[in-house]
Amino acid sequence: MTKVDTHNSIPDEHDGLSRSSRADQFSRGNKLELKLLLRIIKMGFAHRYRMVIAILATAGASIFQLFIPRYVGDAVDNAQGLLALNNSATTNAEEALFFAAFMIVTLSVARGLLTMLQNYHGEAIGHCIGYELRVAFYDKIQKLSFDFHDKVHTGDLITRGMLDLEGVRMFISTGVVRLAMLIVLVGGATALMITNDILLTFLALSFVPFVAWKSSVARLRLRWLWLLMQDRLGVITRLMEENLNGIRVVRAFTAEKYELKKFDIASANILQTAINRVKVRVGSTTVMSFSFFLAMGFVLWIGGQKVINDEISVGKLAEFLAFMTILQMPVRQIGMLVNSFARASTCGSRLFEIIDRVPNVYDTPNASELTIGEGTLKFENVSFSFTKDNRKVEVLRNINFSVGAGETLGIVGPPGSGKSTVAQLAPRFYDVDSGTIYINDQDIREISIESLRRFVCVIQQDSFLFTASIENNTAYGNPWVDDDEILSANQAAQFHEHVDQLPLKYKTLVGERGVSLSGGQRQRLSIARGLVTEPAIIIFDDSTASIDAVTERLIRKNLDESSHTRGTIIISHRLTSLMHAKEILFVDKGEIIERGSHEQLISLKGKYFELYQLQTRSGSNGVPLKKGRADY
Repeated sequence: MTKVDTHNSIPDEHDGLSRSSRADQFSRGNKLELKLLLRIIKMGFAHRYRMVIAILATAGASIFQLFIPRYVGDAVDNAQGLLALNNSATTNAEEALFFAAFMIVTLSVARGLLTMLQNYHGEAIGHCIGYELRVAFYDKIQKLSFDFHDKVHTGDLITRGMLDLEGVRMFISTGVVRLAMLIVLVGGATALMITNDILLTFLALSFVPFVAWKSSVARLRLRWLWLLMQDRLGVITRLMEENLNGIRVVRAFTAEKYELKKFDIASANILQTAINRVKVRVGSTTVMSFSFFLAMGFVLWIGGQKVINDEISVGKLAEFLAFMTILQMPVRQIGMLVNSFARASTCGSRLFEIIDRVPNVYDTPNASELTIGEGTLKFENVSFSFTKDNRKVEVLRNINFSVGAGETLGIVGPPGSGKSTVAQLAPRFYDVDSGTIYINDQDIREISIESLRRFVCVIQQDSFLFTASIENNTAYGNPWVDDDEILSANQAAQFHEHVDQLPLKYKTLVGERGVSLSGGQRQRLSIARGLVTEPAIIIFDDSTASIDAVTERLIRKNLDESSHTRGTIIISHRLTSLMHAKEILFVDKGEIIERGSHEQLISLKGKYFELYQLQTRSGSNGVPLKKGRADY
């Protein structure tokens, strides 16, 4: 397998991808990216034997095809001579006619075999390049940082990895190989015809420049219209999906007419685009055919005059007409050739824009494996911001805390205060702007990402599940875990009882994104998946929000029994989830404004106290109930 070059042009990952449609990008990107095209050709020549065979077979097939008109001309002359000869002189003419027929058949067969060889190896090279690019693209998608995925629509990535990849893959067979065929055919035909008659050669080839220009313009226009239709089909698909998902809301508010009007406008746009494509295709085909037959008419008229004046034979005239017939289709394919170059240039720039990106979060050259010690996580003067609309938005400012093995840290605060950002920074999903995060006194930027994320596990509120069995979803972080550990993790997450009631037990499929499970069940399965990896630091990022209080208490009890070897951070809006923590941080506007144990924060009568009062019942004297009674 050829290694895909990923170091030609390296854009900054902070640069967002183009938000314009593929049709707009194509219309603005018709200038050829020669460096990019050479890069694709270089990938093709990495399969040198196939490439050489494809090009030689193309040249051979074209050369054999060029000799067919000469034998057609000889056959016509021999047939005409055969009619004029007496019976005693027909034998030689018949033999010549038979030889011409034999050569035409032989050349046609040879051309067909070489064309088959050309098509096979040309397509094979394209599919090999497609495989290499597909793997490189998918590999890069896995490695790109969270801040890249935050800005890019999933549909755009899928389009680049499928449709744009196809545009690059087909360039060898529809671009490079076809260019070699056109050069041999047009160049060879010109050289052979010009030796017979310069004027007829000029007339026979007079349609070539016009057809080449018209075909190229039409192909580029059709390509743009096709992309425009794809964009508009995408719009109507989104409308249908949204309407079907929200059909109850539509019906409840009697908005059927409004939705139908939106759908009708989108459908009319598609219809108009389709009609425009038909107009361009029919119009260009008609004009190109007219120019070809006009040139053929001139060749017949002038050539007929030359035959009458005995300047050329009828066979030579037939040879010119045969050359024109052979060249008609390849010349029309010049438009397809131009389209192939333009498509490869546009699609390639979109595809390599992803492949060439360097993640913002990556292993340093001397990154070491994490040394497992006491499992202490420490934030030291950590600040973090992100870019929005070309301006920096500060999320965290001078955050300091530490949590060690057997300790629990709680983090609470209003929405948007930066709580979840802490969870994202600990496993280095993002890099801090300033300050340092340590694990066992090791800067996490100097630790390999793989070993860091084995050590720190984040269980998020949005519990994404794969379309697989409960067993496979549980073991996702550690595929080699045994059945007993899967069972133990699900018992700790209070999910085993539900699984045990299912007919297929742990072999049960959860459906797309876990659709067959409730929100609380998905969160419990997500907790079990995190526990299986046996992390030294586990972070619950509001990951029990959909679980009832009684079940959450049982989960916490099970986790407390094994937490002496593990540091725990609980981020939650529900105070009962973290009241037992050794230290609680109240975060607001990116800063820690209060910290201490539950009792200490209550005595402060600050923001934490206000939130506690909102979430718990109060006695008649206004003093909150004791922790034990208000816990659940």
